[in-house]
Amino acid sequence: MTQILVVAEHDGGKLNQSTARCVTAARQVAGATVTVAVLAADPAAVAAEAAALAGVDAVVTVANPANAHPISAVLAPQVVALAADYTHLFGPSTSFGKDLMPRVAALLGVSQISDLMAVDGPYQFKRPIYAGNAIITVTAASDRKVVATVRTASFEAAAGGGAARVSAASVAVALPTHTRFVSQTQAKSDRPDLQTAAKVVSGGRALASSDNFKLIFGLAEKMGAAVGASRAAVDAGYAPNELQVGQTGKIIAPQLYMAIGISGAIQHLTGIKDAKTIVAINKDAEAPIFEVADIGLVGDLFQVVPELEKLLG
Repeated sequence: MTQILVVAEHDGGKLNQSTARCVTAARQVAGATVTVAVLAADPAAVAAEAAALAGVDAVVTVANPANAHPISAVLAPQVVALAADYTHLFGPSTSFGKDLMPRVAALLGVSQISDLMAVDGPYQFKRPIYAGNAIITVTAASDRKVVATVRTASFEAAAGGGAARVSAASVAVALPTHTRFVSQTQAKSDRPDLQTAAKVVSGGRALASSDNFKLIFGLAEKMGAAVGASRAAVDAGYAPNELQVGQTGKIIAPQLYMAIGISGAIQHLTGIKDAKTIVAINKDAEAPIFEVADIGLVGDLFQVVPELEKLLG
């Protein structure tokens, strides 16, 4: 019987939506039983959220003061200790999952399947390669545990309405002493989170300066949208690194994606291939972004964006 353990991503009090997307991927494995593991200093609130996800059969919690911060060196041995009863271990293909799951795979002595984007069977999956220009089918050995990161942009978040049982697990493992939490510096914003937002407005190199990039922030605020940026804009210092969208940034799947002054390099398109509607604004009519855009406007962004803001009131 297929038993899947999904490792929950959370901030200590609230479940990250990436977990709900991992649950959807796990439910696509026919006949699978899905359990969510919540590792935290106090997992009660997060466990209650996980238990309410449709498709979750059980939630297992591990309470430990050392789990107050998501340090992969600390979490991985605990996840491995839980793994004995499971055939599959899934984590999100986010910064959290990309940091944690390779350690889990290494400790279990198996290869990891990265960026799982479709489920063909219990041991057969699809994942992108070559910056998303090709999709390959990967078959995992059925006699070994499957460790995978789930490309969350490829799956809808599981709905609520579930009522899974919650149980506490006692994990006795030696935690590392060579790795410890020192401090965390995090940008705070009232804008929607880039990876989960329904609307995203992104700016590119054509904005030419960080001052001009304020046009993107202004339009996004009017729309109630998250802000993104191309790698070129980030490398030039126009926008902070955490806003980068693309293969080396964040992979997103908003309902609406507006690419303003972005030419459409392959690595950027990889990050938005699952967006439902793409709107491109660029003065270069030959820009590659227009090949994937659902709506394209050839024009000077310095004229178009202020006009859009006026129309939005």
